[in-house]
Amino acid sequence: MEDAKRIAGARERIFASAKLLVLTGAGISAESGVPTFRGSGGLWKNFRAEDLATPEAFERDPALVWEWYGWRREVLGGLSPNPAHFALADMERRGRGFTLVTQNVDGLHALAGSVNILELHGNIWRTRCPGCGVVALERELDLSSLPYCGCGALLRPDIVWFGEALPEDILRGALMALDSADVMLVVGTSAVVEPAASMALRARASGAYVIEVNPEETPLTGAVDLSIRGMAGELLSRLL
Repeated sequence: MEDAKRIAGARERIFASAKLLVLTGAGISAESGVPTFRGSGGLWKNFRAEDLATPEAFERDPALVWEWYGWRREVLGGLSPNPAHFALADMERRGRGFTLVTQNVDGLHALAGSVNILELHGNIWRTRCPGCGVVALERELDLSSLPYCGCGALLRPDIVWFGEALPEDILRGALMALDSADVMLVVGTSAVVEPAASMALRARASGAYVIEVNPEETPLTGAVDLSIRGMAGELLSRLL
């Protein structure tokens, strides 16, 4: 099928849907310049993300972990949503049942105007108190010293670290959206990190028409109804 026909087919499905579910991964944020904080390109002071993003690392050296997150916040603070983020926010405003599930922690979807967002791995701009459980959005957090909650407990980033389970309420909401969606749009995800990797398969098994948008073929490509190659910013804008 020609590219234009694929896009036209995807557009028709999306705008005829009563319940649209969108899953986004690192690829959509990469178009805003968000770097990879994992792997060979993610070294910081000779530490890997896998060495720092754990409960054990935070217990052992919270100052080091917060210094790393402070650096990440500085990097992300200068970046803006791209056309793909804005296109998804526009889709939500058009009034259909819309749920956005994201693997990203950068908060760019919210900056673009999306509202109904389920952040599987948390949000780097939020803090969570292990003592009283309060979660707060703190984009201007002072990290010149360790941040403490009013209850006296040391705050931590509201991020799902290696070895931790996804938040039950977020995962439950995502699974409910998967089971009720009639169209699912998968954007910029490598389809290798669980449970997000199998979400499209679950949605398709529940009757959803699944559309993949990605520059490259993924393990999911052969299992979806329609796969479109290209950058998310361009393709999602064309879908509108």
